[in-house]
Amino acid sequence: MLGGGGLIAVNSYAAAGEGWGLRSDGRNEQTQTLGAGPSTIKCPEVANGLPEVPDAARPEVDRELATLDSQITEAYEGFVDQKEQIERDPQFARDAVLEPLKSKRTASIDRIATALGRVAGQRPQGLEAMAPCTLQVDDADGAGGGEGNGQEQGDGQNTGDGGQDNGNGDGGGDQGSGGQAGNGPEASDFVDIASVQPNVRTPRELGDASRGTFATDCGRNENGKFNPDNVIVAPGVSNGAHHMHDYVGNQANDAFASDDDLAGGATTCRDQGDRSTYYWPVLRLQNGQDENDAQADGGGKDKNVGTILTPAQVTLNFVGSPVSKVTAMPRFLRIITGDAKAFVNGNANANASWSCTGFEDRQLKDKYPLCPQGSKVVRSFKFQSCWDGQNTDSANHRTHVAFADENGRCQNGFRAIPQLMQRIVYDVPPPVFDGNNRAAFAVDSFPEQLHKPVTDHGDFINVFDDSLMRDLVDCINEGRECGPDGPAKPGEPGEPSEPGNPGAPEDPAEPTEPGNSADPGDPAEPGETENPADPGRPAEPSDPVEPGKPADPPAGDGGKPTAGGPDAGNTGGQAQPDATGDVQQPEGTTGAGAGTTGGQAKPDTAGGAQQPGVLTGSGKGTSGTQATPDTGGSTPAPAAGDESQTGNGTQAGSETQAGGEPQGDRGGLAATGAQLWPSVAGAVLLIVGIVLLRTRNRREPARH
Repeated sequence: MLGGGGLIAVNSYAAAGEGWGLRSDGRNEQTQTLGAGPSTIKCPEVANGLPEVPDAARPEVDRELATLDSQITEAYEGFVDQKEQIERDPQFARDAVLEPLKSKRTASIDRIATALGRVAGQRPQGLEAMAPCTLQVDDADGAGGGEGNGQEQGDGQNTGDGGQDNGNGDGGGDQGSGGQAGNGPEASDFVDIASVQPNVRTPRELGDASRGTFATDCGRNENGKFNPDNVIVAPGVSNGAHHMHDYVGNQANDAFASDDDLAGGATTCRDQGDRSTYYWPVLRLQNGQDENDAQADGGGKDKNVGTILTPAQVTLNFVGSPVSKVTAMPRFLRIITGDAKAFVNGNANANASWSCTGFEDRQLKDKYPLCPQGSKVVRSFKFQSCWDGQNTDSANHRTHVAFADENGRCQNGFRAIPQLMQRIVYDVPPPVFDGNNRAAFAVDSFPEQLHKPVTDHGDFINVFDDSLMRDLVDCINEGRECGPDGPAKPGEPGEPSEPGNPGAPEDPAEPTEPGNSADPGDPAEPGETENPADPGRPAEPSDPVEPGKPADPPAGDGGKPTAGGPDAGNTGGQAQPDATGDVQQPEGTTGAGAGTTGGQAKPDTAGGAQQPGVLTGSGKGTSGTQATPDTGGSTPAPAAGDESQTGNGTQAGSETQAGGEPQGDRGGLAATGAQLWPSVAGAVLLIVGIVLLRTRNRREPARH
């Protein structure tokens, strides 16, 4: 997500008829209109016109780029307030909106040039040409200038709508301000997924392809961690994004986080070696319900309204190259995919796509999908998979990484790195556009971007431990499928049979604990994952919560914090074996918002693994009492009246395993069986031995 005003392509898509005809200097940029007034403001993207920015100048440059964004937001507010008068009198638009904006942008651009000149010794020339902005008409037929219905992306995947009907089945829908925030979405922003032709292509693999997949599971933002910052584009600037982000992984992420902060931050990822940060704009249901940020920056103040939707599923997979092996990512590598301003910038950097479960061979870039009953909305991001081999970031946050060409090869001396494939699934009702009865889902955006789907984008900072990154690269290059805890190793006591599940008992007759899906005596094959149908993918939320997996949040508000509040959520620590070989319950930190994160259970030396403890945030739910093993290795039940809360409303006085199954007031059958089974087995063996001995004595002839 870039941070500076719109792309340097002011008239590069004039044929689409989107410019409204009046520049801030009073000249007509283009005369074609479509019978509609202007819908938003379009400004050149200053970040894309900058030379290389020295590190010493970067803080000041980033602050000014963020200021340019704020200037556009303020100008857009003035434009909306005076829209009727602007439509009657185009000259009023220049005097009241465009000229004041140009003046502010000129001052900010001058400060950027001064900062660069002070450090680099030479002031860049020509930046002031990017100060003027124009007004733009939303023609509803092609977001981002109508360039790319069916446009080919740099990763070889066609993500357009294939030239299909751009309406929602009723001829394109209504126009006007639209949306409960007054700036979108419109009915014409949606298309029936069934009307879209399959359009996904995959590059052909060659002999040296790296075919493995490494999955990391960092939850679904059950913690409710949101903020409108962007530490990549606008470090040190609050509300640098002007829209809310979901965060999974690193919990230290805000505008002021340094690399050291990220390195020491807690993580929601099941494998604690992954402290990377993954974030994207929230999806909201504009249903007339106020969220906690209704009066806050990034929320209602930036025209992002409605209920924030928690994803039903988030899949984070790293995959290889179809033509070569991959090399490790450098720590703190920053990657942005997609363009938060693609509606006015054009589609050049638009890269997110939309689809429906069951129809994912059909991907949309500039439309939201209308999914049939029983199908869910899917957002997909393919991150850049080629790196320049030197830099962890660049002036425009793009040129240090690139997409492979249509054959899957990296160009210009770039090297292949693991490619992050991000898939986010939502269970949302279909949109309603019926007079004043409007309810639709839409991605958060800069206010002038009108909640267009083409503006979707994702951000990633690599904070993998070096050892885990080596494991990731080896897994991919060796063609394996690896989960958050690594592949299972059959025959080794205590190894997990599936990522996040306690391993099968050493003795096949030993009963498993409730909630453990392992099949005793049937260890998983290496690379087996939670969902055999889709390696590395977490189970659907309707499935039982697996040990070590964040539990579903309580029904209702979910403890969503007010924008700008403290980092919400909590992180369970890893369980470690005690002196007796049994695993103690993990200790963790509790955040200010609601939501739970289970600690990760580690196998003990005898092959058993205890269920993780569950930590509960202070926003919703009841704090659970963590059980710790006694000296005999068993797990005592909590004291009477204590309650283990996994976000599913368990009643007080009962103990609940991570699978959500009540076990009674004083410990479950599995806990009791774990203590009695060795004694029972010994007694059975003793009885069998006595019977066999007596039978043998009766059958043997007497010796003389």
